[in-house]
Amino acid sequence: MTTAAATGSASSRTLAHPEPGDVRLENVLHALADPMRMRVVRELAREEGAAGLSCSYFALPVTKSTCTHHFRVLRESGVIRQIYRGTTKLNVLRRDDLDALFPGLLDSVLDAATRQDTRLGGSPTAS
Repeated sequence: MTTAAATGSASSRTLAHPEPGDVRLENVLHALADPMRMRVVRELAREEGAAGLSCSYFALPVTKSTCTHHFRVLRESGVIRQIYRGTTKLNVLRRDDLDALFPGLLDSVLDAATRQDTRLGGSPTAS
């Protein structure tokens, strides 16, 4: 895992992200299994052309500390990358890494979530 200390950066603004070779399938599946985290991933997938979405972009119906937890799980599992731009923390889906490691997984999970929403007649994981 890359950390500020490991890279020689003294900045507290550098967040730890797993290297692609350290991303494990069970951690990715665990991260995607939670409805709030799936909601974040679906929104990031819809906005992939963007330079990243801030944490405040997502109107999750949870407390701020729970929201922070969800983003940390997504980051530490290798599903998203978080980057500071000034005081804003931007979130980007690590699609290239996930597609290289687990071909078709992300698209299959996103498609399954959409089909589930249709089947259940609602949009519980969509924003």
